[in-house]
Amino acid sequence: MAATQAPETPQTPPPASVAGTWTVQSDFSGNQSEQSCAFTQKEAALTGTCTGERGSVMITGKVDAKTVAWQFETQYEGQTLTVSYNGTSQSAEKITGTVNVQPMNVDGQFTATKTK
Repeated sequence: MAATQAPETPQTPPPASVAGTWTVQSDFSGNQSEQSCAFTQKEAALTGTCTGERGSVMITGKVDAKTVAWQFETQYEGQTLTVSYNGTSQSAEKITGTVNVQPMNVDGQFTATKTK
């Protein structure tokens, strides 16, 4: 009787490495902004700081294969906004995707490029 092998489970690809400093350019209906983000990555967990025209904010997020997502809270005219980025690692030096601001429900696009 032949031994039957268990079917191989597909290996989940390791999370993309996004640790380092990135320049994140966001565009909300023609309103552009730029911030510098320093990401620290431990396996799939993402933490760090993003600094822009309104100061610095702490970010939290995760990396799942090539999907990179992070968010932070910021104050705007006395209101707390949650800014969520959801992108795809295009290469070791580029992430592109969408950004959403709640509770204003504003969507935009972003491109992050690794600072050399």
